[in-house]
Amino acid sequence: MINKNIIQIRKELDKLDDSLLAIIKKRSLLVDKVIKNKNFKKDIIDKKRISIILKNIHKKSKVKKIDTTITKKIWVSMIRAFIDYEFRNFKKKK
Repeated sequence: MINKNIIQIRKELDKLDDSLLAIIKKRSLLVDKVIKNKNFKKDIIDKKRISIILKNIHKKSKVKKIDTTITKKIWVSMIRAFIDYEFRNFKKKK
């Protein structure tokens, strides 16, 4: 038997997941704009930018008292997913 508190918490998690999906959609639209401004596939992976993003997320996670291992894993996964998205959606300019 599942605890009623767990059911309520899961409902809140589901709502939060819906919010995250809306944010991912917005991020995808911005990445689409980035793709249109890149001339070559080799421009998709920017290691310097990735390093800066991960350092910033680490710092902000500490300030907000969020487990830095969780946020690093989430951002690394998201970065990889969007790099894959860029490669799949990159179209050579004519």
